[in-house]
Amino acid sequence: MTDGHTSLGMPQLPAPDYPAEVRARLEEDAKAIIDRYPGSRSALLPMLHLVQSEEGHVTRTGMRFCAEMLGLTTAEVTAVATFYTMYRRKPSGDYQVGVCTNTLCAVMGGDAIFEELKEHLGVGNDETTPDGKVTLEHIECNAACDFAPVVMVNWEFFDNQTPDSAKRLVDDLVAGRPVAPTRGAPLCTFKETARILAGFPDEREGAVGATGGAGPASLVGLRLAKGETPQHRIVHPRGEAAREEGE
Repeated sequence: MTDGHTSLGMPQLPAPDYPAEVRARLEEDAKAIIDRYPGSRSALLPMLHLVQSEEGHVTRTGMRFCAEMLGLTTAEVTAVATFYTMYRRKPSGDYQVGVCTNTLCAVMGGDAIFEELKEHLGVGNDETTPDGKVTLEHIECNAACDFAPVVMVNWEFFDNQTPDSAKRLVDDLVAGRPVAPTRGAPLCTFKETARILAGFPDEREGAVGATGGAGPASLVGLRLAKGETPQHRIVHPRGEAAREEGE
């Protein structure tokens, strides 16, 4: 409640503009994004990632910029920016740590990981550590169920986590020590990730060639569809063996 009225988290207009040199740089990037689409309003999603890469979250100024560049109202931009959870509406840490608490990850230990990280970092859901390093949140399924429980850092995968391994992970992030995802591209900051999601080249060494395949459990159905003989035993990445159903 604010002054007796319910706050809906909507921006108070008018928003200030970017400094001239920042706006000139962003306009050049924005034009490159807009040119990819037959209709300019289709560029809104990557444009929001672009302004997020500037300040680490989507600010009132960023939404004003998107509206002006795309010929939209600020209300139209706000509706999109507040709908998708990948757009941050308040300052975030350098590393967005998301713990999957959807059904499978939860029962495999995701809930325990999330609770221990909250206590370890001294923050709640969607809160940032005082040093600005880590923002913690629980997230929905990221289609990596055969590696459960999964923790994401700036949308890179850290598979088969435990409470202890997750605490070591965030400690390394806070201390500035090198951290390597289980698979996929090298880790970068949240602002750098936002720029990549805006569609600009990923300049991290080895990022383009980095890959990570599906786990054994996901591939059983594919092998059956191809008429191949399925494996008799699926070995969990943490070393736990589990027989296929019906063996």
